[in-house]
Amino acid sequence: MNILVVEDESRVADFIRRGLRAEGWQVRLAHDGHAALSSLASDSFDVVVMDIMLPDLDGRELCRRLRDLGDTTPILLLTALSAVEERVQGLRSGADDYLPKPFDFDELLARIEALARRARPLAQIRPSSPGADLLRLVPEAQAVQVGDTVVQLTPKEFEVLALLAGSPGKVFSRESILSRVWSLQQDPLTNVVDVYIRRLRKKLGAQGDAIKTVRGAGYRIDPVRGDLTHV
Repeated sequence: MNILVVEDESRVADFIRRGLRAEGWQVRLAHDGHAALSSLASDSFDVVVMDIMLPDLDGRELCRRLRDLGDTTPILLLTALSAVEERVQGLRSGADDYLPKPFDFDELLARIEALARRARPLAQIRPSSPGADLLRLVPEAQAVQVGDTVVQLTPKEFEVLALLAGSPGKVFSRESILSRVWSLQQDPLTNVVDVYIRRLRKKLGAQGDAIKTVRGAGYRIDPVRGDLTHV
């Protein structure tokens, strides 16, 4: 995904940019409303993450201008103004969602994914035949189909699953997964691979049992009624 972050506090903007880039997303920063308008005029974005308290245009005014121009890019407002009336004003100005500061980064990711999913044409997700009990990767939607249900994944979750699924039964060490998915040569003491495996298992529900832990070696995925396939 391509994300525009409109935030005048450089520390906060850099934190959000680094976190979103870790998910494999492209990120452009704009430090005021006029810079945001310029970016949106020259490029297309999947989601705009926007602070309300900007040095020139108020975030709500910026939302109104964009909607008046016919721009339908999903907008997520970030602000320390968390009173109900502030949230209502933000949504009525044209924003699609609202997240008060301080926020949990996982919630920020989830809200961005939800906005992008709502904006994505349903035609991009092709369902399998009714009752199929396979896991099917849907690359163009960054998703996996579990039976009749499409489960949205983050880019890194999708990459981990695709890596394992590309060689069913093969054991991938944590170091191998870090190298191939994050381009890291050693674990930065965050157990990032284990965290993503847990997230995948949770999202896949009962089919998450296909991802096996091989003690002292790493992870593998077992075929689920046949190999995990691409739609």
